[in-house]
Amino acid sequence: MPNGKPFDMPEYYDVYSCFICADSGYRHTLRLGIVPDIIIGDFDSYSGELPEAAEIIRTVPEKDDTDTLMALKKAIELGYKDIYLFGALGGKRIEHSIANIQTMIYAHEHGCKLTILGESAVYLQGQETCRYAKEEGGSYMSVFALTGSADIEYPRGVKYPLENYTMTPSFPIGVSNEITSGYAELKIKSGLALVILTAM
Repeated sequence: MPNGKPFDMPEYYDVYSCFICADSGYRHTLRLGIVPDIIIGDFDSYSGELPEAAEIIRTVPEKDDTDTLMALKKAIELGYKDIYLFGALGGKRIEHSIANIQTMIYAHEHGCKLTILGESAVYLQGQETCRYAKEEGGSYMSVFALTGSADIEYPRGVKYPLENYTMTPSFPIGVSNEITSGYAELKIKSGLALVILTAM
């Protein structure tokens, strides 16, 4: 799966087996010529026509789950483990961006991997070793502790390495590192970290 592809570039969308739209997310699939399998939400931000071919799940605005979290729960119910979320960052409502990032933790706790793709690619990494590909024009890689601490054994293939470092949310030392080889490799011993790749 490409890292950090802009949301307006649909050339790789055919790799997905199921499309679930959260509320007004349907506008984006409509613009891209994609017919979603499921549309879920309270429809407080979309009131247009809906496709007959899609399963429509209507909720009410007075609810605990965000529309995005409901869409994730539906994907988990259907048995999906690798889930990609588009159109989840930016805009005027920063609280929704934060809620979507926290939704990544919910996915992790339920044995799934949720990746947010847009102008940046956002990953959640736990106790594992992962590789992150460098974009053709160069990439920044930022790493933030999401839990009380994240024990970083190392990042490799980056301009500013760290060795056996305990990262905390109160000190953003991992922001805007630069990938210097074809990919960066990050090993985390404990905790959860947010990894953000941004093209240079």
